[in-house]
Parts: sequence; C-alpha cells; structure tokens
Amino acid sequence: MTCNCRGSNLLRDPLKNHGTAFTQQQRCENGLRGLLPARVETLQEQADRMMTLLRSFPLPIQRYIVLDSLHNTNETLFFKLVCDHVEELMPIIYTPTVGEACQKFSHDFIQARGLFISINDKGKVAEILNNIPEDDMAVIVVTDGQRILGLGDQGVNGMGIPIGKLALYTACAGIPPEKTLPVVIDVGTNNPDYLLDPLYLGLRHERVTGLAYDELIDEFMLCARRRWPNVLIQFEDFGNSNAFRLLDRWKNDTLCFNDDIQGTACVALSGFYSAVRVKGEKLSDQRVLFLGAGEAATGIANLIADAIADEEGISVEEARRCCYLFDSKGLVTAARDNLTPHKREFAHEAEPAETFLQAIQQLRPTAIVGVAAQHNAFDSMVIAEMSAINERPIIFALSNPTSKAECTAQMAYQFSEGRALFASGSPFDPVVCHGQTFVPRQGNNSYVFPALGLAATFVKAKTMPTGMFLAAARRLAELVSDEELAQGSLYPSLSDIRAISTDIAIAVARWCYDNKVATGTEPQDLAKAITSSLYTPSY
Repeated sequence: MTCNCRGSNLLRDPLKNHGTAFTQQQRCENGLRGLLPARVETLQEQADRMMTLLRSFPLPIQRYIVLDSLHNTNETLFFKLVCDHVEELMPIIYTPTVGEACQKFSHDFIQARGLFISINDKGKVAEILNNIPEDDMAVIVVTDGQRILGLGDQGVNGMGIPIGKLALYTACAGIPPEKTLPVVIDVGTNNPDYLLDPLYLGLRHERVTGLAYDELIDEFMLCARRRWPNVLIQFEDFGNSNAFRLLDRWKNDTLCFNDDIQGTACVALSGFYSAVRVKGEKLSDQRVLFLGAGEAATGIANLIADAIADEEGISVEEARRCCYLFDSKGLVTAARDNLTPHKREFAHEAEPAETFLQAIQQLRPTAIVGVAAQHNAFDSMVIAEMSAINERPIIFALSNPTSKAECTAQMAYQFSEGRALFASGSPFDPVVCHGQTFVPRQGNNSYVFPALGLAATFVKAKTMPTGMFLAAARRLAELVSDEELAQGSLYPSLSDIRAISTDIAIAVARWCYDNKVATGTEPQDLAKAITSSLYTPSY
C-alpha cells in the first residue's frame, strides 16, 4: 500500500488508517516505522481488543464517546465492530444514546465530522461543498436541529443524528463510508439553555425563519444536486413547520425523502402488517388512533391509507377514515378550526374528546400509536381500556429516546394481561408476563432507511415515490417468522440487519425497475449485483 498520505498523517486519516494492522512492509513504505508498537495485529484482533475496552465502560454515553473517537481515527475498525455487534452497538451509536450525545455535543466536542453550513454562509454553499473531495457522493443526511428525537431544538448539537444515521447506512446496507456526508444547517436555536451556554458551538441567536431560511435551504439543495447529481438527500429532524413543506417542495424532482415522515411510516406500517397477521385480519379492518399529530403521526397515517387504498382499490381519501389524530387540543375533528393542512386530511366527523382515554372510549380503536413524546401517556387505564375493547390490542409506543416512551414493554404486557401486540421506538428487554416470555422489538427506522437508500442509489432513481416505501414495508413484514410472532416480535432480529437490509433493497430495486422509476437496465441477476456492491470492512 503506497499513498501520498504518509507517516503520522496516515495514522490520522480515518479512511486509510490501519493502526496496528499495518504490515512491516507497509510501515517501511509509508514512513510508519517506529510510530506503532512492534506487533502486527489482524483486523479481528483489533476488534476483539476494542470490544474488551468498550465493555469496560459502564455507561452508554461513555461507550458512545469511545466509538466516536474510533470513528474519527479508523473507520474500517469502527465498522468492523458495528457490523459484528450491531444489536449491542446500535443503541449506542443511534437511539437512545445518541439523544444524550446530542445534548452534550458542544461540551464533548473533539473533532469535526461532516459539514456545518450556517446562515452566514449564504452565497458560499457551493464553495463549502467543494471542500469535500469525494466526487461520487451516495447519501447526504441533513438536519437543521430543530426537532431532535423527542428532545426538541438542539441547534448545531443535532449533528449527532446525521452522523449516527449515516453510520447505519454503512453498517446495515453497505454504503461506503466515504460516500456519505452528514450536514447540519445552522440558523440559530430557540433553546434558551444553549443561547446562554458559553460552550455551545452553534450560532448563539434565535432561529432565522422566513425568506432567509428558505433561500439557504434552496441554495443547499441546488448546490448539492449540482455537485453530486445522483446523491440521495435525507431530511432529518426538521420541525413540523418546515418538514412537510420542504418535502413537498423537493420530492417530485429530487432524490430525497424525510425519514421522520416516510421512514417512520414505513417501519410502522410493517409492524401493522405483522400485527394483523397475528390477528388474522386485514389492514383495512383496523381503526388507528394516534397520540400526536406531527410528522410521524401524519406520515404513518398517510402510508397506512396509501396501503389500504392500494390493497382494497379505494380512494386514499376514503382510506384515511381508518386513522384519527389526537393533539394537544384533543381529538382532531372536522369541527376544529385553524388546522394545518396535514391535520385537516384526518379531521373526520366525530364527537370531541378532551382526553386520550375519552377518545379511546368513543372511537373504540383497534390500535393506538404514540408519537408525541409524552412519557407514560399509555398508562394502566389506557392499556386496560384498549384490552377491554380488543382481544389483541395493537399498542405502538414509538417516541424516543426511552425517557419519552408512551409506555414500557412491561406496562403494555402487564396491563393487557399479555395480549398486547407491542412495538416501541426505543429498545426494551424481554418481559416475562403470565408465564410467557415476550421479546418486544423496536420499530427502528434502521430496518428500512438504509435499505431504501441502497436501492435508490443502486438503480439511480430520480425520485422516491410512495410505492418504494410500500414495497419496503411489505418485504420487512414478510421476513418475520411465525416463531418470532409467537414470542411477540413484530420485527425480525436486528442481529440479521445486514441480510435484512439487502433483502429489502433487492425487493425495492425490483419494484423500481418494474415501475419505471429506475434509470438504466436491470442487471440479469439483480440480487447478485446488489450484494456484490456492498461495502465490507476490511484492510
């Protein structure tokens, strides 16, 4: 191995650094003699040593910091760890630990990763993008930090989310790490704690809105498309006021999607497919009540409606009657004034209800979905009422991190006497209830967004129509075994996420070719072509 980067500079390059795995010959050729201990290790030996170190730290945030440091020094070793121990490490690099990492981002900051584009950079975005040497970027994850998980406005501290998401694109779906780019758009923050924090690294003024904000986003999108014509852009954790309209503005002529709206909807819909399979019912038989009426709620509700319309041959408008929203003012009904457009689509004729329990008693839903970040909102009375109405109540507590979950797995099974069909936004341990061991699975977006990204970039799609998300949701549900359903698991094990992502990507890519969404000719052996394209960590 000979490259222009030599000596200590080579050891500082995370893409090229092999650390103690550099052979003696490589050390001689690249000016490394004396800069490393004498022993030459294999990648596996390095990984074993790092896992021992990692497990010596008792707190998840400590493990996050160790992994982040490794990510910045040796990406191959980092992804070796994550790929080999994905079930153990995903909660560290993603939810729930990434939430705490975002809150501490400015205080724990050591090394920059990705791009920081501020409102002060208007007119210079193209110049900033040109600072990235990679000419074939595959995926960008961009956030403005306004609504990070259930934590609210994190400003520039929200950079932890794009970094974590892109790590999963690589670990789960084999997107090469050098072809991924995290971006944070810094327009200020309305978080009073950060405005007063002398260590906060972002702009210390209130958020810029209106025309100036829109002009910066437009500039970024246009310059990114010009710099990398085939790149997929994922919108992440934008506030409700911007998320819907930005998606509407760009989705019809740009390869982009919003993970909070569409990714969450896709994985939730898959969970519904698994739940109705247990119940022996159809999706159209369900009545779904959402606690929350923002991006996640309306995204899930719309995709459920799209799926029902597609399967039953009815209009989407008719299919939406299966879904109801409950927001801070109560049940969303047709009689309510001043509803935003995304809520108005689900404003049905119904009697008002001031509490969520009242809404359940009135509507008698088959399923409740929590996406409002209200801790323990699904209390014993709510779950008991759902269990009185339904033999197998569907209870999805999808808010994250764990501190924002509407209920725990223990609560769902205990208060339903073991009858709940449960999924969550954060991981929970197995639960023993009424003599049965339940293995709840996290309705984790990582089941679908890496696979969707792999499919979209492989076929060089120009946009991401609804059919791609429906294809992904259906295929994910098909991968859940009868044995898993019997133990309460509505999703397959995350330990198989690389194989799951590849399988879903193949199904979505085939849908793209069948529906003229792909550009170019379909390979003779699509599965082999996609599988052979995957990045695998090795020296």
